[in-house]
Amino acid sequence: MAIFLTAQSKVIVQGMTGSEGMKHTTRMLASGTKIVGGVNPRKAGQSVDFDGDVTVPVFGSVPDAMAQTGADVSVIFVPPAFARSAVLEAIDASIPLAVIITEGIAVKDTAEFFAHAQSTGTTRLIGPNCPGLISPGLSNAGIIPANIAGPGRIGLVSKSGTLTYQMMYELRDHGFSTGVGIGGDPIIGTTHIDCLEAFQNDPDTDAIVMIGEIGGDAEERAAAYIKEHVTKPVVGYVAGFTAPEGKTMGHAGAIVSGSSGTAAGKKEALEAAGVKVGKTPSETADLMREIMKGLTA
Repeated sequence: MAIFLTAQSKVIVQGMTGSEGMKHTTRMLASGTKIVGGVNPRKAGQSVDFDGDVTVPVFGSVPDAMAQTGADVSVIFVPPAFARSAVLEAIDASIPLAVIITEGIAVKDTAEFFAHAQSTGTTRLIGPNCPGLISPGLSNAGIIPANIAGPGRIGLVSKSGTLTYQMMYELRDHGFSTGVGIGGDPIIGTTHIDCLEAFQNDPDTDAIVMIGEIGGDAEERAAAYIKEHVTKPVVGYVAGFTAPEGKTMGHAGAIVSGSSGTAAGKKEALEAAGVKVGKTPSETADLMREIMKGLTA
């Protein structure tokens, strides 16, 4: 088992024939992902050869790709100016999962396709501006390096791409059911709470790591959800403890507003919900190791 992405997932790549799409399609194929097609209206009917004698057909649209391959996941590497229409096309085709890697998408564009996804109710969006998700040993949809951790029984949800990689590497001795990088933009398709709910319901996830960052109130809301609904052990880390108060950090979403946006405020809310919070990623990994040791004792 895993959440959102399994060994059976059939993946198409919107923007596969661009430089980033080609690079990461090569990496996804190498990690065992079933990539069944690319989408580029200008190259419909062509195909692309990848390492290992793999040939991937290119389709003119998401509906064509889905009709001919049975695809149920799209990974989107389309440049920011064209990302809105690419995501709307995926939603209109009712693909169950769309993973939007592109960064720099205008917030108004994200708001539009997020609202459209909500109104149709058929497509889960992950991202934008995210590293995607990986169920190690099963499938990899995005840019997370597949060789930093193997399969295991820890679930990971993270706002930060870099900290997703670091936490997977730190806990590689235990491994992961699924790691999800949800992105740090002000509007994102899948939240901490969505992933916490899925991990809580996944019989092959025993414990959860949640990584947040300063700005907004997503972590406070996740803490409230954990208190009410999550019975599995959760450890957390909040990036930004050393940030100067009131400073806007790198991610567009990391804007501190009142006490709800601060790392200390988030830590306090999480700890009140029973979450053990580390001061550094390494300390957070140590907290999870202790929990896993207790679960297997």
